[in-house]
Amino acid sequence: MRKSMSPPEARLWLSLRRLRAQGFHFRRQHPLLGYYLDFVCLSRGLVVEVDGGSHEGRSDWDRRRDDALLQVGLKTLRIPAVDVRDRLTDVVDFILRELEAAAPTRPLRGPPPRDGEGD
Repeated sequence: MRKSMSPPEARLWLSLRRLRAQGFHFRRQHPLLGYYLDFVCLSRGLVVEVDGGSHEGRSDWDRRRDDALLQVGLKTLRIPAVDVRDRLTDVVDFILRELEAAAPTRPLRGPPPRDGEGD
């Protein structure tokens, strides 16, 4: 797990933490499926990735990762680092619209029912 965030990630993190007052809880550097997600709101199934220079030439890897996350019900928003730097208010407004549009998820608690249970 990365110990420090990039400057754009740190800047966005401060804004995402403020969304908790509206009921949206984000985790940062959350491990899932062998990946570390920049930010994830599990209750809305939304992943936010800040793409900087290190993502150049990695579009196939990013696409496979996003597809794997989608298979478990997580939508990925890819935000260019330059937008976080230059248009933070617009970025946060976009994320907030996506959060509000997403249906709340219900986390699985306990083991799934055995065949025939619940009927």
